Amino acid sequence: MSGTASDPNDDVVLAGEYTLSLLPEDEAAAFEARLASEPELRRICATWAEEFSGFADDVKPVTPPEDVLTRVEMRLFGDSGRESRGLWQRFGLTGLAVAVLAVLLFVSSDFLDQGPVPPESPAYTAEIAAEDRSLVIEAAYDADTAELYVERLTGEAGEGRSLELWLIAGETAPVSLGVLPEDDRAVFTVTPELESALAGGVLAISDEPEGGSPTGAPTGAVLATGAITDA
Repeated sequence: MSGTASDPNDDVVLAGEYTLSLLPEDEAAAFEARLASEPELRRICATWAEEFSGFADDVKPVTPPEDVLTRVEMRLFGDSGRESRGLWQRFGLTGLAVAVLAVLLFVSSDFLDQGPVPPESPAYTAEIAAEDRSLVIEAAYDADTAELYVERLTGEAGEGRSLELWLIAGETAPVSLGVLPEDDRAVFTVTPELESALAGGVLAISDEPEGGSPTGAPTGAVLATGAITDA
């Protein structure tokens, strides 16, 4: 688990509201402070900006009559149009924007993409688990793409430490497949030389300095292991 406190879905909505300039001044300032240090948040904002930029591509500009706003207010609100318009702008337009955000969340593939997905028909699978199950990772190998999908179900790296994934085949030395990212899901590419070692091999997770082992071999405690089996 990444340990991030914010909900990704909430961040998507916040980014959309920020892009539409709907956030109150204090919330916008707090959001901008996060943008400075969170690349993923900047990516979401850029995606929203791209989505919104195409809304008016096919709309030809038309200058409305000067009294159109007054006539609309009168039709909607009658004699209390001026007072009600303020409420409508505050709540009605915001509600419309939220509705647009909700629709785009479902139709935009960028937001539907929640990261790597497990292969439908893996050639091999493994459960890499600690004895007390404080760290549990599921792995599945897609032979068509030569990619090893991993998903961390429980556990995380200690402060200033990294979790590194290793392949152990027979009596040969462990080979690093890479450092687990903060995200729960990840994909590692398996080279042709290592693919043959998957059958009957073992996957292991070791505790390493931040960024991974400096020696090319495990230097910290082995936290979890799991046998690779045919799917």
